[in-house]
Order: sequence, then C-alpha cells, then structure tokens
Amino acid sequence: MISFSTRGNGHRVAVGRLTGALVLLGLLGLLASHPDGAMAQSLKGSRASVDRQARAAVDHDFTFLTTGQRVREFADKGFLVRVRPGTNVELHGVSYPYARPEVALFVDRLGSQYRAACGERLVVTSLTRPTTRQPRNASERSVHPTGMALDIRYARSASCRKWLEGVLLGLEKQGVIEATRERFPPHYHVAVFPRQYKAYVEGLARGGTTRVASAAPTRAAAAASPVESTVAPYRVRRGDSLWAIAQAHGTTVAELRSRNNLRNSRIFAGQVLEVPSAR
Repeated sequence: MISFSTRGNGHRVAVGRLTGALVLLGLLGLLASHPDGAMAQSLKGSRASVDRQARAAVDHDFTFLTTGQRVREFADKGFLVRVRPGTNVELHGVSYPYARPEVALFVDRLGSQYRAACGERLVVTSLTRPTTRQPRNASERSVHPTGMALDIRYARSASCRKWLEGVLLGLEKQGVIEATRERFPPHYHVAVFPRQYKAYVEGLARGGTTRVASAAPTRAAAAASPVESTVAPYRVRRGDSLWAIAQAHGTTVAELRSRNNLRNSRIFAGQVLEVPSAR
C-alpha cells in the first residue's frame, strides 16, 4: 500500500483505501480473464460435485448396494470385478476389493503412472462400500455403494501429492471423474464416470485427444438425433451386464429393460434378450 507523509493521516487512509480497491479490482479482472485457471479448479469438493456423481450413478442405472452379500452377488454376476494388489497398487483396509470394470481400469492405469512418477505404490483404502458399512460422516448420496468410487491415501511426499493432485484435476477437467481432497481422515475421494472414462481411454488408444463435454449427458440430448435400429437375439454370457450390452449395441439400459419386460437390471448367463442396435 502506498501513502504520502506530506499530508494528514486522513489523506493516507484515503489513499490506502483507494489503492486497496484498485488492487481488488485488478485481481477480479485477472480472475475473470482466466476462467480455466487454477482458481477455477480445486479438490475442495462441493454440493455440485456430489450432484454430478449422483446424476452419473442414475444415468448408468447403477444399484446402490446395501450389504456385503449384495456386493459379492454383483461380483459373481460380473457387474463388479476384483481389484487386486500388485507391483503398482496396494490395498489397505479394503473390506470389499471390488469395483466397476472401468474403475478397476482407472486404478490400474493410475497405479502404473503413479509408481513411474513417485517410485512407490498407489495406496487404495476403499472401493465398493455397501450402505450398511458407510462411515458416520459419509454423505447419504455417496456413490461408494454403486462401485464407481474409490479412496486413495495421502502420500507422505509433497511432490507425490502435487503430482497426483495435478493428474486428478486434469481428469476432472476432462469430465471423466470427480475428485475431492478429504481431511478427516486425510485421503482423496474419486468418483469415476464409467462411460466417460472408457471413451477417454479409447480415445487415447487411438492416438486422439478425446474431450468429454458432460459427465452425465441428459437423455433428452441422446434422443435429439434418432436413428433406425434393428432387433436381434442376444444370449447373455457370464460377466455381462445390461450396461455393457447396451454400450456394445448402441442402445440404452432403459430400452433393454423395456423391450424385454425386465423389472430391474438383473440378468443371468444363458438368458436370451431382444437387443435393438443402431444401423
């Protein structure tokens, strides 16, 4: 703050206030001109972030599992896959080492990158967690019971934390995850949007730069461009899910349930479904 000593204290105060106002205006202008800067991205978490996670769970037609038995049933049916520890990933205190297939892919890829960057394993402390095993401070809208979320332990190294936070923020900006830095206990909560993350990884494999505009596209947007479709029988194989079948044939879970008179998303190996596919 700049002041002049040639006049009274009142003048110095006025100048100081004016200077402060000009600095504040300058900062506001700087932030407005850089909407995608560091100030626009954070891991603080928010109600909007929780809303996006919940909408993604509904959009994927995921079930909120209530008990450990239900988790194991979904794993037996292939809706969830086992996440195994290895060279790049450590599971610590994980009661149910299962997750959606795309979440397992996320853990595998991030673990490999993290070890290459930090020389240590990525420590995962929670994966699918049934509603009856949620901690007291968990949100009622937590997506852990759906299998699309995981918790990652804080690294002791500040440089490793900085690297990991940079990666999480970059993926969040792409619209494929929502990440929050939790304080009690210290960890990172990450919700992976399966459809969006799968498209992102496939784009990388093709050598492209896939950018996801929305983490939870509306059904209205999907219906805006109708296409012709044909119907063919499909025999369910072990590990199939309605979501995976819908993705493979260019249709939706809702359409599969409606066409096959299914009350829920449960299917079994050997079952024959009528599957519409875009042409």
